[in-house]
Parts: sequence; structure tokens; C-alpha cells
Amino acid sequence: MTVGSPTRDILKFAVPLICGYVLQQMYLIIDTAIVGRFVSVGALAAVGASTSVMFLIMGFCNGACAGFAIPVAQSFGAKALSTMRHYVGNALRLSIVFASVITIATCLLCSPILRMINTPQEIFSDAYTYLVLQFVAIPFTFGYNLLSSFIRALGNSKQPFYFLIFSSIANILLDFFFIIVMRLGVAGAAIATLLAQAMSAWLCYTYIKKKMPLLIPQGEERRYDHRKAMTLLNNGVPMGLQFSITAIGSIMLQSANNALGTVYVAAFTASMRIKYLFTCVFENIGVAMATYCGQNIGARRLDRITLGIKSAIKIMLCYFVITMLLILPFAEEMMMLFVDHTETAIISNAAMFMRIACYFYPVLGLLVILRYSIQGLGYSNLSMMSGVMEMIARCGVSLWLVPALGFLGVCYGDPVAWVAANVFLVPCIVWLMRRLRRKMNRNVGSVADGFRSFL
Repeated sequence: MTVGSPTRDILKFAVPLICGYVLQQMYLIIDTAIVGRFVSVGALAAVGASTSVMFLIMGFCNGACAGFAIPVAQSFGAKALSTMRHYVGNALRLSIVFASVITIATCLLCSPILRMINTPQEIFSDAYTYLVLQFVAIPFTFGYNLLSSFIRALGNSKQPFYFLIFSSIANILLDFFFIIVMRLGVAGAAIATLLAQAMSAWLCYTYIKKKMPLLIPQGEERRYDHRKAMTLLNNGVPMGLQFSITAIGSIMLQSANNALGTVYVAAFTASMRIKYLFTCVFENIGVAMATYCGQNIGARRLDRITLGIKSAIKIMLCYFVITMLLILPFAEEMMMLFVDHTETAIISNAAMFMRIACYFYPVLGLLVILRYSIQGLGYSNLSMMSGVMEMIARCGVSLWLVPALGFLGVCYGDPVAWVAANVFLVPCIVWLMRRLRRKMNRNVGSVADGFRSFL
């Protein structure tokens, strides 16, 4: 990714990644649709009642894993392969600790969490069952995200896509078995997801072992290194916290929405599933930019980073046109995947949520491109501040707009947060690129180390 056309490189890397995550969102949609169609509207609401909580926990896990992969990508770009493997070994140690602590803590706190977010009493039991089983799956989720991030750090985004295809198909088949055949309800949906995550983690592990020995630490490379561990934590923790901080605002928003009643919880659940299907494309353009920027800063190709950001924005705008053509005329039909056509209140509210969000997708696209580019350059602390802006905005919407406007206020929660984040990110990337360019022109030491000491 350090030579050739930036647009081609980004698309070559991003397309398999996008296909994989679209497929992942598709099986989550099918998962939710089976619950809504074959169990009940209450079960659908139960699955979605804790969406923001899952985003808080899983967002931290996914963000930390992506952050751990940044030094790996930078070392690979600089052709420092022994250093790269040393980072891999230390990242594995840190991940085991993180996954263990998070799993135990969340399982113990599951019930208080659901009460804190005003989960309606009639769906509390199902929501608890679903959420605690999702927490049990955290080690598998952590494993897949970490190992797939290592694979992508070396420029291979196709293989994780193939693994997602397999696990997605497995998840759908397991959904039918546990929900329809075994009649386990929301527990069946959670068990199916858990097993699918375990499969995808195992596939990544076996692939690295057999096909990418370049990533496997040997001898002294397996030794714990405090400095490398701190570098990993300096990238992974802020990146994870960025998602978690963002999710705090989402939890506030979901709590406000839960208080509106089961109908609105169900509408929120359906619309969020479809929203994630479309927005995961923006997210993965951003993920591609993190690897792209990481490799190019390692190769000291600052000129390509600027070109890459411009190319990513053009790709994002082209995709936005597609979302408009699909969402605006067909929002109601999409919501009927989850509930019967007679559930008019759920369908109309969910469709309204989708249409309002769609108008602001370019704002979201710019947000993820700039955020992940900054992360790829090694400055996750800066991108974390955009998460703080999102949190503040969503909390404001929850406290003022939702009480005043009801579900309409909920619909504006994400757009307001995206705008707030860009207020910080746009001047931040301009300032960062100018400073990096000055430092590189002066040829004073390492760009990354010099700028980090400045911060």
C-alpha cells in the first residue's frame, strides 16, 4: 500500500473487508428477523434493548484490537519484521488479560446494567439472557478481531472475508436450529452468535499458523517487552476507549428511548440493524485507511497519506449516493423484514429513523475516514477526543431533545453526534498533517516519536 494508485490500493483492501462486514451485518439482520418473526415483537425488543451496551463493550474490544494492530502495520511498512513479531507476542498477552477481565466483570454486572438503561420489565428476562450470553462470547470476539487485524495489517483483507462468509452461514443455520427447531427463543439467537464467533476465531488462528508464519513470534520475540507493551496500550486503549466513550452517549440515548416503551424499543432495534448494514461500509473504508496510513507513515510517505484521504472521501461520496437510492424509497419495506406489516407504529417510526440518518451519512463517512487516518498515524489519543464530542452530543440529545420531541429526538441522536465529532476532527487532521510535514522536511529524528513527545 506504499506504492501505486492510492484509490486502487484503498479499494483493493477495503472491498473484501466491506463485503465481509456487510455479510456479517446480514446475518445479524437475519438473526434479528428470525427472532421478530418466529418468536415475538417483545423478543425483538429484548434483543435490541441492550444494543448500546453491547456497542460499549464490543466497541472497546474491537477498538483495542485494531489499535494493537497499528504498530504491527507500521513495523511491516518499515520492513522491521522481528519488531513486528515482538509486537504480535505482546499484543496476544495483553488481549488475554483484557478479554478475561472484561468477560468476568460484564457477566457479574449484567442485571444492574439492564436496570440502569431502563429496560422495560416485560422484556427484562429475555434481555438478560441474551446479553449475558453475548458477554460469554467476548473471548471469541476478541480473538477473531485481534487475529484478523494482524492479517489485515500485512495487507491481506481477503482471508478474514472468507472466514466471515463461513461463520455467517453457520450462524444463520444455527439460528434456525436453536430458535425454530429447539425453540430456545432469544437464548438460541445468542448461542448461535457465540458459536459462530468461536468458529471465526479458530479459522483465523489456523490460517496464521499454516499460511502466515511471518506473524508467529520466535525465541526472544515471545518475551514480554514493557516498552512495546506500552506502545500497544497507547494505541489500543485510546482506540478502544474512543468506541466506549461514544457508546456512553449511545447508552444515554437508548435509556431515553427505552423509557418511551416497547414499541419504540422494537422500532429502534429494527432501524439500528439496517443502519449498521449500510454504515459498516463507511466504517470499513475507515479501517482500510488505518492500515493504509500506518504502512505509509512507516515508509515515510506522507504525500501518499494526503492523496489517500482525498481518495477515500471520493469513494465515500459515491457510496452515499447508493444509500440514498435504496433507503429513501424503501425504508418501510426494509423494516417489514422484522415485523408483520400490521405493526404500523413500529414500521413508520423505524423508517423515519433510517431516512433522517441517511441524510447525514456524508458527515459520518468523513468522520470515520479522518478518525481512522489519525489512528493509523499512531495518535489514537486525538481520535479519542472525537468520541468525547460524540458522547457529549448524544447526552445532550437524551436530556433535552428526547423529552421534548419523543422518538423524533432519538432519530437526531446520531446525526448531531456525527456533526459534533467532525467539528473536532477536521481542524485536527489539517493541523496534524502540517506538523508532520514540517517535521519530515526538517528530517529531525523519527516522525512518530517526535510528535508523540510533543503531545
